[in-house]
Order: sequence, then structure tokens, then C-alpha cells
Amino acid sequence: MTDLSMVLEATGALAGAGGLGYAKVRAPRVYWSLVGLPVTWGRFTFTYRSTMDVCGLTVQPSRLRAFLARNVARREVLPVPPKVRRVWGTSTGLRVTLRLPAGLEPADLMTASERLRHAWGVHSVTVVETKPGYVELRMTGYDVLRRVRLPRGARAEGLAVPVALREDGTVFVRDYRKMPMALTLGANNSGKSVYQRNLIKGLARLPVALVGIDCKRGVEQSAYAPRLSALATTPDDSATLLDVLVAEMEDRFDLLSRHGVSDMWDLPERLRPVPVVVLVDEVAELFLISSKKDEERRERIVTALIRLAQMARAVGIHLEVCGQRFGSELGKGATMLRAQLTGRVVHRVNDKQTAEMGLADVAPDAVMAAGLIPAERPGTAVAADSSGGWAKIRTPHTSREDVTAVCREFAHLVPELPALDPFRPHLPATAPEPGPSLVKPRPVTD
Repeated sequence: MTDLSMVLEATGALAGAGGLGYAKVRAPRVYWSLVGLPVTWGRFTFTYRSTMDVCGLTVQPSRLRAFLARNVARREVLPVPPKVRRVWGTSTGLRVTLRLPAGLEPADLMTASERLRHAWGVHSVTVVETKPGYVELRMTGYDVLRRVRLPRGARAEGLAVPVALREDGTVFVRDYRKMPMALTLGANNSGKSVYQRNLIKGLARLPVALVGIDCKRGVEQSAYAPRLSALATTPDDSATLLDVLVAEMEDRFDLLSRHGVSDMWDLPERLRPVPVVVLVDEVAELFLISSKKDEERRERIVTALIRLAQMARAVGIHLEVCGQRFGSELGKGATMLRAQLTGRVVHRVNDKQTAEMGLADVAPDAVMAAGLIPAERPGTAVAADSSGGWAKIRTPHTSREDVTAVCREFAHLVPELPALDPFRPHLPATAPEPGPSLVKPRPVTD
């Protein structure tokens, strides 16, 4: 009987260990909640002071504190680490709020983030400044970008669209109120199209006008025609459409002037024009010319894009520009336009120069991270902005059919913009469902 109980206990232990091993690979959220979080929390609690000390994240105590410790408490005077204000666990990691002592700054913890990651045995440590004197350590227990799935509560609202997942487990939101113009770069099969699909899928649910410019004869954006207010599929049509958008921008500025405001959102809701998002696919096609007769068209396009990028934010017109490369080799005006596109998303690139085009002027530290994105992880990118902050993100896979279905479902949200009516895409004709034939078959004769 004793032998049988030992066998059962051993079998149960092996089954439990096997189940945990399976969960670690196939269900990392479950494994982290059951095993990883308690272990990491305990390791952090017992090694916090020594880890901060060896990582150089402590300061000498004040004279008063040293005097009290030496003469009142009768104990050794120790260096002072950041004070832990709050610790809480999440489904992906551990969060810690720290109060920095005088002499430390958030950059000190950012520099030591890799050492902290190894000390506490987590996948990554991200340092975020929450307010002056306070930072938040966002520890990720496992690689959340291996299988990306946005939280159920992540929904588009206002002008903010959840597009991807950050490396620290938070949602990357494309907010057009905060970042009105953006540039997305990446090589073929790097995930640019999937990123744009997620963006369109979220925008289709919002009361905005979507304008597509796809000079690949519309092979990508034509499927979203039910939700588009305008679509241009050739450089000539694109030049005309951009001229119309510039005229729309000027009319909106006249509206602001008549009501004495400087921003569209200061207008009463009944007078506020609908926001417009311009989605440009493969921007290089708008810059390249094959003969001298195309130079005039190119000048029109470049001038219109620069004017929109510089001024259209206040009247609710936003640019979302996508391409493989976007540098000075495209010709006059390319660098000037790129400088106005302050939001940057760079996927896997073929050379360091392309990463520098997208990130060097806004977040130089992110250039190396963009160059290390593996080819077997499409959709992974580095997102940065003019504040100098950056994060690694990955977009969940979304099929073209899913986005098309959403565009059809919300086709009734296409706003009335008479100026864009000539560019309204023609909806593809739907084939009738097969039914019983009303024609009698012709008799077969010899």
C-alpha cells in the first residue's frame, strides 16, 4: 500500500510539473499568474535594497538622516535607494512605483534597466516617468510579443485607435489628437500592411472620413471602398485629390476665423467639421517621376503634402504616410515632409540607413533596436515620437477579409463631404446568389 501511494504521489508530481511546463510554453499568462508572479514578487522583495546598491541606484543619506541613524537608532548608515510606494501584479508582469531620492533621475534607472532585468529574472524592465520625482518600473514576466492579442477592453474611441501591443504589456494607441501626423516605414513582408489594416479596422468604427491614396492601382485599399470617402489609385488622381484636400483645409480655416478660434475642437459641436484621415500607401510612388513632363505633377503633390502636414492639424485633417524608404533620394521636399511627420513606426528594415531615416531625428537610441527586429516576427516595430520616447510593439495579425467586413458593417458612417464626391470609390458589384434556373434546358437532338 505504501508503494502504491508513493507511485501515485510521484505520478501526480510529474503530471503537475509537466502541466506547468506545458503552460509555460502554450499558456504563458497562466504560468505567470501561478508561478512567475509569486516567485518574482518574492525575489524583488528580498533583494531590492542589495540590487539597487550594486546597480548604483542609491545615494548617500542626508546629514540629518545619518545623524539619527548613528546616534538615535544606533545602526549602520546605509545608502538610500528609491522608496517603494506601491507594488502590484498584472497578467503579464509586475509594476512598481518608486519615489526617487534627491540625486537620482529617471535616466539613471533607464540606463540600469538591463541589469535590473537579469537581477530579478524577468523578460524586460521598462522605466516610465509618471510625475516629477516618481517612476514606474514595468516588469514583463514573459515575451508578450510572441503571441499578440489585444485586451478585450481595448476599443477605438474619440480619435484614438488601439493598434498594437507594447513590449511592457500595455496597448499602443494611435491617438490623432496627440500625434496628428505619422510615418510608417519597413521592408517587404515586415508588417506594414497589417499595421495599416488594424488602423483602418479601428478608424472604420469612428465618425471620421477616410481618404485612401494607393498608387499600386488600389490593390490594397480598394477592398475598403465601402468605408472610404475618397480613393486615388494613380499619381495623377492623387495630385488632384490632394489639391481638393488643401482647398478643404483652407475652407476650414475660414470657418475658424469667422468664429474667432484657432482649433477645430474649440468650435461648437454642431459647427465642427468631421475629422479626415488621409492614408497614403507607398509614398515613394508619389515622388518618383519617369520623364520631365511628370515634374509639374510631382511639385503639386509634394507642395500639397507639406502644406497639409504643416497646418492641417488644427482643422482635423491628419496624414498617415506609409513606405519602404523615405529619404533625400526621393528628391526635393522629401526631408521637409518627413520632419513634419512626428509620429514614427519603423518595422524591420533592410539597412541601417532606413532605420535612421525614421528614427534618428526623433529617438536616436531606437535606431539599433529597429535594426535587430528578426524576419520571423512580422508586425514587430519600434514606435517613437518627437518627445524622444520609444517602445517596441507588435501588431496582431488581421486578415484583409476581416477589415473588409468591418468596412461594410460601418459603411453608414461615411460622412457627407461634397468636395470628395468625385473621388468616391465605386463599390464592387456583388454576384447574385445561385438559385433555381427559370430557363428550361434545351432538348438534346441527334
